Amino acid sequence: MKLTIQNQLQKGIQIALTLFFTLCFSLANAQKPKGKLFIIGGGNRSDQLMQHVVDLAQFKKTDYIVVLPMSSEEPDSAYIYFRDQFQKLVPNPIVMLNFDKTTVQNPKLNDSLQKAKLIFISGGDQTRFMNVVANTPVFNSIHKAFQNGSIIAGTSAGAAVMSEKMITGNQKLEKEYSGTFDNIRFDNLETTPGLGLVTKAIIDQHFLRRSRYNRLISAMVEFPHLTGIGIDESTAIIVDGNTISVVGESEVIVMKNPKGIQKLKQNKLISMEKMEMSIYVAGQQFKIGNE
Repeated sequence: MKLTIQNQLQKGIQIALTLFFTLCFSLANAQKPKGKLFIIGGGNRSDQLMQHVVDLAQFKKTDYIVVLPMSSEEPDSAYIYFRDQFQKLVPNPIVMLNFDKTTVQNPKLNDSLQKAKLIFISGGDQTRFMNVVANTPVFNSIHKAFQNGSIIAGTSAGAAVMSEKMITGNQKLEKEYSGTFDNIRFDNLETTPGLGLVTKAIIDQHFLRRSRYNRLISAMVEFPHLTGIGIDESTAIIVDGNTISVVGESEVIVMKNPKGIQKLKQNKLISMEKMEMSIYVAGQQFKIGNE
């Protein structure tokens, strides 16, 4: 009798564990977006580089492309530059949705945005872009498109907005903007909320060309739990879940796991015992976060 009860208990525990792990697996799969990110470090975009976007999207005849140029001071020019290049690669329609504070609420435009197979975010000023879309239906539409299988691509400022922690480019301890940082101090890097399509990494662009090592190291000091990804010009990363693939002409610098960080209050200098740094080129992959 005791043996029968023990057997029943064991079976019950096994069933409960099976249901638990099945539920966890289902939730994990449900949360993983079906779409992918194509994040370009700025600079020249060769046809060969952009062909990778075409291959990712696998366009059908009914699919279309939306360009979001709100980062740019000249949105029409940003759209035309993309359109003229991309229409050589695909026959699909390419439209511009230059949202402003009024049109971000338009349900028809948001519906069109959600259903685009490819959404491309132009370069310019990432803060300008987020000032338009933050906490609006457009923000939600981009996320829904990503969840449903769309490709979200961006270059330069359009790369910076992908992160949850977005580097604005400004320094808190300096009055004037500089393309790079000439020192490493804590509480100097200005970040604001980005689109949050990447949550486990913080992204910087034009990386080797503008020597932005100090800026990304500063980010690692502020956010040691994140992976720092510096993408050079004419180079891109493809984000598929936690797997990152490199394409393009130059390199991607990856920083992670800083250890022994100490901050001096008097002059805001920092010391660090060690940090992992890797360099990746086209054809190579790396992981962010835990699988």
